[in-house]
Amino acid sequence: MTPNDLFIIWGFVEVSVTFDERGNIVTNAPYSDSKLKIFSLDANLPLAEKIAEEVGVELGLIQISQFADGEIKVKVDESIRGAHIYIVQPTSDPVNDHLMSLMITADAFRRASAKTINLVIPYFGYGRQDRQAAPREPLSAKLVANMFELVGADRVLTLDLHTPQMQGFFNVPVDDLQGEPLLANYFIQNGIHGDNVVVVSPDHSGVSESRRFADFLHAPIAIVDKRSQKYNHQEVVSLIGDVAGKTAIVIDDMIDTGETVKTAVQELQRQNAKEIYVAVTHALLSGSAVDNLKYMDIQKLVVTDSIQMPEAKKQSLGEKLAIVSVAEVFAEAIVRIHENRSVSPLFVGNFEYSNK
Repeated sequence: MTPNDLFIIWGFVEVSVTFDERGNIVTNAPYSDSKLKIFSLDANLPLAEKIAEEVGVELGLIQISQFADGEIKVKVDESIRGAHIYIVQPTSDPVNDHLMSLMITADAFRRASAKTINLVIPYFGYGRQDRQAAPREPLSAKLVANMFELVGADRVLTLDLHTPQMQGFFNVPVDDLQGEPLLANYFIQNGIHGDNVVVVSPDHSGVSESRRFADFLHAPIAIVDKRSQKYNHQEVVSLIGDVAGKTAIVIDDMIDTGETVKTAVQELQRQNAKEIYVAVTHALLSGSAVDNLKYMDIQKLVVTDSIQMPEAKKQSLGEKLAIVSVAEVFAEAIVRIHENRSVSPLFVGNFEYSNK
């Protein structure tokens, strides 16, 4: 540490601030350990660039290409011997291509003598297939966990797994960061919180997440009681809770086709909610999701950048869309993991970033 460095304790988080010769705070100062290396694959380069900038490192040099028949080829263009590698790759659409890219790259790093290989997966594809809902169904989430371990992953850093118990599928450490505090901060900063707000779970499986979110906003919760007739299609039975004349926030871990949210919003309108917001961590936006949302009577769709959203979808949603970045929380987690410090403070809401 130089004389121009200062440590500040913010809550439970130790923050390092660097000053230049004029006494101004230097943001995103270069990280001191050259053995920490961050690489981005092809799923979400903008997020990886933000994470690397927050940490204070340059993205590693790597080439990803395909043979004529679609086989994925990876070439690492710098020495990583003895380095601690962090590979940023959400396994979003096209899920199988991004999954294979991640595994092939991890294998390349293992064979190049990386000291540790840490998979940074902002969105964990196949997470919904975490149980056998019917006879003869696979546990695809467990299979993917096995595959990651097979290629040499030492740790997985992810965000809002579909179910927290999925961590038990792994025999390596898993840090499942939470998107709710980041989404909650958006509403708090815009004055949307308190007794006049109701946090709505679109189904029974999301009640725990809704309660955590409601705690941040100091708001009550409501639950959309429905029955699934088939996958991605539900029928509402009733609404548990009172939303009449109040601002309703529908919270979920992901939005795929938008049918679940559409069903919830329609029921909230029938129950005379004053305003309706939708907040989700992972914006898959498959199929007709954008059209569903564009014509839905909601104030805002608040999502994170865990998945890179095409510009066409952003433009189509227009001012209805608000994107909250997860770069800072991932950067902070990477630094804390690398320095063998606790990541627990990242689960309590607001935090300040430390770059030593």
